[in-house]
Amino acid sequence: MDKGPLSDRIITAFDGLSTQLQTAARYVVDHPREVALLSMREQARRAGVQPASMTRLAKHLGFDGYDELRDRYAEALREGDSGFAERAGEQARSQKLKGDHALAADMLGSIGKQISRLSEPASLDRIVEAATRLAGARRVYCLGLRSSHAVAWQVHYILSLVGEKSVILDGIAGTGADAIGRAGAADVLLVASVLPYTRATIELAEYARASGVPIVAVTDSEVAPLAQIAEAIIIVPTESPSFLHAMTPAFAIAEVLGALVAGRGGEAALQALKRFDGQLAALDTHLQTRNSKRAS
Repeated sequence: MDKGPLSDRIITAFDGLSTQLQTAARYVVDHPREVALLSMREQARRAGVQPASMTRLAKHLGFDGYDELRDRYAEALREGDSGFAERAGEQARSQKLKGDHALAADMLGSIGKQISRLSEPASLDRIVEAATRLAGARRVYCLGLRSSHAVAWQVHYILSLVGEKSVILDGIAGTGADAIGRAGAADVLLVASVLPYTRATIELAEYARASGVPIVAVTDSEVAPLAQIAEAIIIVPTESPSFLHAMTPAFAIAEVLGALVAGRGGEAALQALKRFDGQLAALDTHLQTRNSKRAS
């Protein structure tokens, strides 16, 4: 189960909860499948709260007790929202019924609306705050695994064109995370992760935060694991008619962040780009069209 049936309600109520209830709520949002399958006492143990906190959370959300809340999650699980394979089956059935054109239109329409929401004032404020932190950092360490890798890589690629402040935490032989050991309070870790959150991403971000490295997060929820440890967060929508969550909004954020940071680089960034242009020309990196050859 990618997202629980009460996630939106819990996120809305989150700020008004006590510390203990927030801990319980975070567990419910982050572990919807376990909510459906495990006993309340086991969930409380894993969440690090007393069983009574789980009951109080359920009552705060309008239920008579936790069993009623748990039943909602069990029902959602029985309905088949259990993973990529099951969602792929649902997509295939819908696609067969409505046709390829309809699915493509639905996906593109959904992405268009998501991108539009990112340009709303509250979202823009978060984007600019994140860009300000990245621009002011000594180095920007970029982290994103699995489907989020492209987000981190795009920011790193753009920043690598205008200077030497970006480090991608990606490498062969399991050494990709080693570079974060050199990071400190003057640096920033830019990290991207959406549900289902990759364990290694969260653990590395928690390690960096414990080492005093500020976090800028691109994630999908106000109560996502990264949102709890980040100094600046950008929330991206991921819903999709496809079996796979949408990553286009997060990738768009990467392009915007890269452009904003590069634009603040001033003369140093301009000179770096000129040197890079010279390198590309010397190595004949890009294919020249016939018209451009005639012009030269």
